[in-house]
Parts: sequence; C-alpha cells; structure tokens
Amino acid sequence: MAPVEKTLEAVLRGTSDANMRFEDLRQLMLRLGFAERTKGSHHMFRKSGIPERINLQREGNKAKPYQVRQVRQAILRYRLADEIHG
Repeated sequence: MAPVEKTLEAVLRGTSDANMRFEDLRQLMLRLGFAERTKGSHHMFRKSGIPERINLQREGNKAKPYQVRQVRQAILRYRLADEIHG
C-alpha cells in the first residue's frame, strides 16, 4: 500500500487525529487534487467543485487534530476517497 493510501486510511479511521504527520496530510490533499496556497504558516487548499477552503497548520511536525477532522469530513462529504482508490 502506498504511503498516501495509508494516510487516507488513517484519516478515515479517525483513531490517530492527534498523531497525524503534517506532511503526510499535505501530500494526501495534493493527491486528492487540491491546489495549495501558502501564506505564512497557513497552508490553504482549494478544489474546483468544493466550496470549502481547507486550512492546515503545523503543530511541530504534526497536523492539528481538528484540521484532520475537517479533512475527513470533506473526504466523506464529497466522496473524494474514490480519487485515490480509483
């Protein structure tokens, strides 16, 4: 299983929100087709057809748990997991 697939599985499982590496979550967003714009410590992700903008910030080398939950909600709401599993 590829690293991005492992990250997707961990995000969807929801058992390690507080232990998600920021870079892994960032790579997942890029693989899902989101465009990234960085302004200071804020990494903002947008995708055509998705009205929400997802903002990620580092907390050390981890992602903030509430932001991992936001990513999970977007993946489920817009059925984005199919884009990786194809």
